[in-house]
Amino acid sequence: MKTLLVTGGAGFIGTNFVYYWLDKYPDDRVVVLDALTYAGNRENLSGADKFSKFIFVHGNILDQDLVENLLKRYQINTIVHFAAESHVDRSISGPDEFINTNIVGTHSLLKAAKNIWLDSHTPDHRFHHISTDEVYGTLKPDDPPFSESTPYAPNSPYAASKAASDHLVRAYHKTYGLQVTTSNCSNNFGPYQFPEKLIPLLISNILDGKPLPVYGDGNQIRDWLYVDDHNYGVDLILHRGKVGETYNIGGNNETVNINMVNLVCDRMDRLFAVNKGLADRFPASPFGQGKKSRDLITHVQDRAGHDRRYAIDAGKISSELGYCPKESFETGMDKTLKWYLKC
Repeated sequence: MKTLLVTGGAGFIGTNFVYYWLDKYPDDRVVVLDALTYAGNRENLSGADKFSKFIFVHGNILDQDLVENLLKRYQINTIVHFAAESHVDRSISGPDEFINTNIVGTHSLLKAAKNIWLDSHTPDHRFHHISTDEVYGTLKPDDPPFSESTPYAPNSPYAASKAASDHLVRAYHKTYGLQVTTSNCSNNFGPYQFPEKLIPLLISNILDGKPLPVYGDGNQIRDWLYVDDHNYGVDLILHRGKVGETYNIGGNNETVNINMVNLVCDRMDRLFAVNKGLADRFPASPFGQGKKSRDLITHVQDRAGHDRRYAIDAGKISSELGYCPKESFETGMDKTLKWYLKC
């Protein structure tokens, strides 16, 4: 039995992870620590309250004393660290919060874990750090996908802050012997995502009949990972991963952005066509106006320092731990849209 501290558990990926874990391992205790910033919502976890071993704590990862008290009080032996500022655009306009949360906050957690687990000689513990493929920088069209040996070359303040936190986690393992693992994932999508990210923004704007912003020519390439495939990968790492190792988690869904936008539009139109009540619920939507969602696509000025291509080589986690994503981009998108539309 594990007792997990899930930081950022009221955010997008954290919320999905909490439900994944409670459903699969109902005998484990799950303690969520979340500061409930703009992207965290306590209501996301209302369904978890029915589990007797679920505990929610409103607090900040920068509060080292609080974290140490939680580790001792609930005899926590596993930290799954999702908490982060994660929106690239926000990091460009205001990087300070990213440095504070992603670097200083991660260091605060590491110090707490070291103080409690190592000083008390806790033999079986794990600090799992959730990172991103953006730490590797950008790829050219013919470059091989990112692997765990790809040199770090972050291009945004967000990516740089995550790269720094990755290095801190590695250093606490190499220097102090803290039992750590790290995963670098591609672009996640699924339920509970805050609508500043592209896919939920597209869905929200289609429902409101607003323009669908596409940066530049829209030919940027991303690998898309359905959120529960990500959670499955983290599960494998926690149970089978080698301490001190890094694992890339991808979805095998490398897609050009404009093609992804078109797919979302077409899938939305199809759902409206087969669910007649949706047009009444969302009269501002294109379908309610007798139009197509693609009519809303609007190309806007490209983002500063916009990485052209990300692609993940998930060969290591696949060969060593047996990982294989269950969802294609299309099946994951259908699940996502149905969740947002409640149909």
